[in-house]
Amino acid sequence: MDSSICYLNGAWVPLAQARISPLDRGFIFGDGVYEVVPVYRRKPFRLEQHLARLARSLREVRIADPYDAAGWRALIAELISRAEAEDQFVYIQVTRGVAKRDFAFPANVAPTVFAMTSPFVRPGPELREQGLRAVSRADERWLRCDIKSVSLLAAVLARQYATENGAHEVVQFRDGFLTEGSASNIWVVKGGAVMGPPRDRYILEGIRYGLIEEMCGALGIEFVARPIARAEVESAEELLLTAATREVLPIVSLDGRPVGNGRPGPIYERLRAAYDAAIAAL
Repeated sequence: MDSSICYLNGAWVPLAQARISPLDRGFIFGDGVYEVVPVYRRKPFRLEQHLARLARSLREVRIADPYDAAGWRALIAELISRAEAEDQFVYIQVTRGVAKRDFAFPANVAPTVFAMTSPFVRPGPELREQGLRAVSRADERWLRCDIKSVSLLAAVLARQYATENGAHEVVQFRDGFLTEGSASNIWVVKGGAVMGPPRDRYILEGIRYGLIEEMCGALGIEFVARPIARAEVESAEELLLTAATREVLPIVSLDGRPVGNGRPGPIYERLRAAYDAAIAAL
């Protein structure tokens, strides 16, 4: 039985003993948001950006933020200190709270706040050096993908589609244009430039989105955010994936066909080195 300590509504309890009401709106409706913060050597990575995204998600779904930034920082620091692992990922979830089942927002209900941490095993040499396999799929999610909602059934089905097709991830398209993976941002390299879909409601702007843009600027790599047609993805010189727990990884095949020469490319290698340097500088 898991004896890890988690935080639930003001109390520190063993994870295996944490309990919520079945009438919690996160359970009944998926009415809540979440955030995942990677931690290296007990230091959160890009914490301010993660907290800003959490606050934005809460605003968009009109759940009162239970803490200010200082309160969240203190809670996360305490959670990290109680865990054994040096590298961790912190999971935070805030739902609208417990109320009689009704679709309309309940009045005078306190949000449910849950946070836990798990050991973070960074991507190993095999994934870094050999890359990932991906399959394409129509993006069937709702139209507010910019909100980091706990309503993740569409993402679950997308990742299962990848698994059943012998792949690590999906590359999704909406109306013929690239959106993202099941739980990752996807990047296209053409002509030495790194291209990503625009920051709109059709993608969740990963915290690594801003980091990739910053690293490209520092490395002198052209960065372009614009709609990317499927044909451009299929003819890419390189495809990359970024996510909190996957960091930055190369996609070397799409739908059974090699991307570029079927091996991690030079732009990936430069960004990978810059990413590792950012972590080392914490």
